[in-house]
Amino acid sequence: MSKKRSDCPISCSLEMWGDKWSLLIIRDLMLKKECTYGDFLKADEKIATNILAARLQNLLDSGIIDKKDHPDSKLKILYFLTRKGIDLIPVIVEINLWGDQYLTIPDDRKKLLDDIKKDKEGFIKRAKAYLSSKG
Repeated sequence: MSKKRSDCPISCSLEMWGDKWSLLIIRDLMLKKECTYGDFLKADEKIATNILAARLQNLLDSGIIDKKDHPDSKLKILYFLTRKGIDLIPVIVEINLWGDQYLTIPDDRKKLLDDIKKDKEGFIKRAKAYLSSKG
């Protein structure tokens, strides 16, 4: 990681994962456990390939994600969250809840938010266990 702008934990954390694209990569890995480069490109937000490559490298360098060979293709790499990345689940949960309070959320996305609101701590615990169980 490059030189820190300050010793503030918020500033340092945001330098690692605080941009829009990094958070969306983390979101996708939380929802799917593993993704290929192509999977990220298929997301609704339409990330450009050069931005995706740079964000993946930053997240790898920061230890938030890691990669492994794809079991079915020598041409593909699977990306997944490390323990450090999995520990961002509460942050992503709070961003979702904030969005639910202040934004119009499509009905098809409301179920996840309803599950979170029913038992936030249980949801976080289950999500961490699910992501930690990767093969």
